[in-house]
Amino acid sequence: MIDRTAAIGPAPAPAARPQPGAPAAPAGAAFGDLLQRASARLTLSNHAAKRIERRDLGLDAPKLQRLDAAIDRAASKGARNTVVMLDNLAVIVDVPGRTVVTALDTTRGKENVFTNIDSVVIA
Repeated sequence: MIDRTAAIGPAPAPAARPQPGAPAAPAGAAFGDLLQRASARLTLSNHAAKRIERRDLGLDAPKLQRLDAAIDRAASKGARNTVVMLDNLAVIVDVPGRTVVTALDTTRGKENVFTNIDSVVIA
């Protein structure tokens, strides 16, 4: 079996205090950088990472925090494969592995049919 998942960032490091006069992160930080900072608990499949970046699905830090909380809620109910609805974004998640399998903009989707899903969380 081929492992097609990519961890989001390295293991969390202790927070460093910014030095006075040090440049702040640019407002338009790269998508990968944003994901690394937002949550060390999630993993994106290669497919999901490419889709999110290529289609500019707007998965920013606040949405990642909502996604993380939604996965916690789904896990507490015993969910295994869930769709997390984040505004107009549908994210399919393997809950036990905390892996985002894919994501799509529900306003641009063709059929919006999800199969092999045991739960839906509206975040």
